[in-house]
Amino acid sequence: MGELLVADSFLVANGKVRGLELHRDRFVGSCAAAGVPAERFWEEQIARLPGFGRWFPRFELPASGELAVQLRPAPPVGGRVRVAVHEGPDPRTAPRVKGPDLELLGKLRESAPDRADEILLLDTDGTVLEAAYSALAWWEGDTLCFPPSDRPLLPSVTAALLRRIAAAQGIEVSEHPVTPQALQATDEAWLVNALHGIRPIHAWGPSAIDPLPNSHSTEWQSHLDSLATRLP
Repeated sequence: MGELLVADSFLVANGKVRGLELHRDRFVGSCAAAGVPAERFWEEQIARLPGFGRWFPRFELPASGELAVQLRPAPPVGGRVRVAVHEGPDPRTAPRVKGPDLELLGKLRESAPDRADEILLLDTDGTVLEAAYSALAWWEGDTLCFPPSDRPLLPSVTAALLRRIAAAQGIEVSEHPVTPQALQATDEAWLVNALHGIRPIHAWGPSAIDPLPNSHSTEWQSHLDSLATRLP
């Protein structure tokens, strides 16, 4: 993989995408910050995406400055996940921009212990920021919680959509730090991203699988999917 300044990926399922306008804003805004206008490129390439099948395209701004798109078949969508915790500080160099750290994060996840599907990254105070390829959300009673938005987090499209759903349903939302230990004691914790949607954490490290019989994830995944709109 060549050096990427900016990247953005999303699931296209039979011509429909969740939060396409949010992906556009994130990619175009990051490209603009790098000195490359990308509005016209985005619109032209979106119009060329297939309206059938399942795809996971990646829009890219490489170090060469030449915008590109990789049209990739969508990988299988996963369900529940086993997680591990990264030992040491957050290794990313640009946590608020998707692209520069993708190769590093891929290697980090591949080396995760205990056959974990994802690895959690910690802030300097030992609280959880997000995972290598997913944002974090969790439930405390009837409150949907997220790490504080002023922390070094990638702006997550899927997390933003969950906030929209919560607002529409009158669900309270809270932002506050949480340690890995406290997260394991919450009612339910999710990893969320554009490919998989919602994946509840069902195991930590080498621990036994929690069957999560009262998981909200199926209901909320349905709400999330209902937000998908047709490609222009």
